[in-house]
Amino acid sequence: MAERPARKPRKPHSAQVVRTERLTPHMQRVVLGGDGLAEFTAGTSTDHYVKLLFGPEGVSYPEPFDMERIREEFPREQWPVTRTYTVRAWDPEVRELTLDFVIHGDEGLAGPWATRVQPGEVVRFMGPGGAYAPDAGADWHLLAGDESALPAIAASLEALPDGAVAHAFIEVSGREEEQKINSDVEVVWLHRGNRPQGEALVEAVRALEFPQGRVHAFVHGEAGFVKELRQLLRVEREVAREDLSISGYWRLGHNEDGWQASKRAWNAQVEAEQEASA
Repeated sequence: MAERPARKPRKPHSAQVVRTERLTPHMQRVVLGGDGLAEFTAGTSTDHYVKLLFGPEGVSYPEPFDMERIREEFPREQWPVTRTYTVRAWDPEVRELTLDFVIHGDEGLAGPWATRVQPGEVVRFMGPGGAYAPDAGADWHLLAGDESALPAIAASLEALPDGAVAHAFIEVSGREEEQKINSDVEVVWLHRGNRPQGEALVEAVRALEFPQGRVHAFVHGEAGFVKELRQLLRVEREVAREDLSISGYWRLGHNEDGWQASKRAWNAQVEAEQEASA
């Protein structure tokens, strides 16, 4: 039996910050560009994401930047950590990559970085990944999520052809967090206020009178409400697994490192529970 060829290490992309913009009180846009994006491609999925690499404060790495070398020569606590963000837009003509960040003051790693980063600074990242795009063969589309899913939902709505039937629900903290989306689909903006994360979103989707025909659904955001909507769609509404893109982007009480470490087991448990109740 022939041996499989060794898997080539993935090479990070390197880009420079072109400009930044505060879209809403809690959403910051960072646009990346430069020759380092010459080999970057995106556009087959509307939920494309990249994994930004952040080194610990005070740690510098030799050039050229090489993750394999870093893992060999640096102690684990000095390796870069990753934070995952959706590609809001990619313009191959001018090689500009747009990423939007949810901001919670000084909380977290990537959000505070996005608010202070300056044009010209170097950013390294892996990717893109992604698997969803609106299915043109579906009779209608359902898109639901919180702020973390807003960039992917916006990109998906803008990719829909004119006249497509779609229902979009986006939960944000308040009216000031609403954004303009270049789509003829009327977005239902749900203002959370002091209510628990996702509660208004679950209520709205549950109250929706589902149109006839096959739905293609995209549901992402905080893992707790995603679990509830998975139950609604998979078990109660009997949406086929292949017609449903659904996952927790994050989980209350966990940073990305902790959530990613437990996400596979969480999803497997949820799936098993809901299959048993079907």
